[in-house]
Amino acid sequence: MDARLLDILVCPLCKGPLVYRKGEQELVCKADRLAFPIRDGIPVMLEEDARKLGPLEEVE
Repeated sequence: MDARLLDILVCPLCKGPLVYRKGEQELVCKADRLAFPIRDGIPVMLEEDARKLGPLEEVE
């Protein structure tokens, strides 16, 4: 994932910052507790494609 792209991407819902999870290939919004998938190197920033984080799942 390109670091310059990570600097400009924000959560489409709250416009907050995203955390890149390389192993899971996700961008995570801590505020909304959503994980947006990265497919073939392209972030999918659609709410309906996002995964809700579990109650015990931590975001670093």
